Amino acid sequence: MICQAIQKGLGLSKPKQPESHDFKHSGLPLLTTVDWESEHYRRSIIASLVKGVYVMEDDRQNKRQGCKALGPPWWEFFDFQLLDTLIDEVDWSIFGAVYEFKPNSNNDDYPKGAPRYVVAFRGTMLNEDTAVRDILLDINVFLNNLHHRSRFGKAMEAVENMVSVKGSSNIWLAGHSLGSAIAMLVGKKMAKTGNFLVSYLFNPPFVAFLFENIGSRTVKRGIDIASRLLTHAMKNNQEKQPPEHLFKDLSQWVPNLFLHPADIICSGFIKYFELREKMQSSGCIERLATPNSLKGLLVNAFGKEFYSEDLHLIPSARVTTSCSLNAHWLGQWFTDDSVSDTKVYC
Repeated sequence: MICQAIQKGLGLSKPKQPESHDFKHSGLPLLTTVDWESEHYRRSIIASLVKGVYVMEDDRQNKRQGCKALGPPWWEFFDFQLLDTLIDEVDWSIFGAVYEFKPNSNNDDYPKGAPRYVVAFRGTMLNEDTAVRDILLDINVFLNNLHHRSRFGKAMEAVENMVSVKGSSNIWLAGHSLGSAIAMLVGKKMAKTGNFLVSYLFNPPFVAFLFENIGSRTVKRGIDIASRLLTHAMKNNQEKQPPEHLFKDLSQWVPNLFLHPADIICSGFIKYFELREKMQSSGCIERLATPNSLKGLLVNAFGKEFYSEDLHLIPSARVTTSCSLNAHWLGQWFTDDSVSDTKVYC
């Protein structure tokens, strides 16, 4: 996302050094023990596949081919093959990839817990060839309009085709930042058809992230009070409430979210799930608002359509957090240095 500029404005910690595209410097080559039943191992490998999409696009921009390309080690080291690349038809950049896991063992010894195929999506790249398109898509994320953009359409088509041929149990989704927004929308759409894809979403954007980081406590408290008043006002206006079955239909889809409390792009998810858990346990009326963003409440107050099936809000997730100094960077998920245990919200 537009993380660098926003972090600078809020005074958040800057990365100590640029994240290297050289696989040898990632720490991932230290993962020599293969254990697909380990959550930590799966997280590291899937993050590596997402990184591979970034590096492929960087290879393309810098015309690195053949033995000079830096992308292949990010998937080949873990016995994955590149089946296909997803190209944005607007700027012709590589924004996604389809990988197939091809272990050296035969099918009878296929590693338990391993995927057959992974569809991965990169996030924003602020390079000359990609910045304009990616930032426009970032804006569409906040406006809840990403599902109308061609990049999402192409991603959705690719996943639907894979699922129809290979079956949903064999397909995993993954993404970072903007790529996580795409993967989340794809995952939600597939879940509504009864296909619950294993999903790894690194630093997924929370639509209401700007509200979550308003500097003035007074302003923020005022908005919070206003949103609660709107929630209570809607108590007897059930036709404007989101149809409960639409939200419950997603409860069987439990994506893996990887979040950083200091990352304004994704930290809203942490507060969101903590609030849902608190309200569900207390039985308070405020729980009616937890599937909805503040933006949705305000839109409803003006009499417009309140609920959108495409909001980046979900009822269930496995949440893993990090305390890395580099709050929004994909590289923090490669190793266990700063990563916490996982908490499940259902």
